[in-house]
Amino acid sequence: MTSSFRIGFMAAAFALASQSAQAHALLESASPPVGGSVANSPSQIRLTFSEDVVPQFSGAQLAAEAGAAIPLGRPSVDPADRKTLVVPIGRELAAGRYKVSWRAVSVDTHRTEGSFSFTVGR
Repeated sequence: MTSSFRIGFMAAAFALASQSAQAHALLESASPPVGGSVANSPSQIRLTFSEDVVPQFSGAQLAAEAGAAIPLGRPSVDPADRKTLVVPIGRELAAGRYKVSWRAVSVDTHRTEGSFSFTVGR
């Protein structure tokens, strides 16, 4: 190998490595909104990430302020935007504060997780 070829190869490898290190599905927005409130019970949770996500490995849990788990449906991605994970809520939510704990696996298999709260009807 010539030294210029070796340098070019190393530069390309470094560029690819730095791009893949940054490829994590970070939460960009949510509905219900992070820390916000909604007047009525939402029928679903929509989580929009910075990368496309794999619904089979991504999801959410929902709990009332007192800690009781709320049933959720199977997560899917919005067909128009594969960065948006859609999770149906299994029943109507009473007025109060709720916590969403989410996990996302991006298409390049990196996993991220987090949580936020929102309020219904206050």
